[in-house]
Amino acid sequence: MSENLIIGIVKDALFTSMKMAGPILLVSIVVGLIISIFQATTQIQEQTLTFVPKLIGVAAVGLLTASFMLHTIVGFTERIFELIIKIST
Repeated sequence: MSENLIIGIVKDALFTSMKMAGPILLVSIVVGLIISIFQATTQIQEQTLTFVPKLIGVAAVGLLTASFMLHTIVGFTERIFELIIKIST
């Protein structure tokens, strides 16, 4: 195995993980920011207020992007198995 191959595998793994986690993290950050602004303007300092909207938002995005995430991880897995076959032959 060459260094370039290993670097390529790591780069592909990091890019795939960012593609999969990005939408969920983005929605969580945006919902948290909106709830924080709401709490600051109304002076409601309830800690559990941010949990339920974030949970609903993350669950909704997870359901909406499940197909995309499945195709992404299957594609990554196929690329890894193709590399294993090329290396072993």
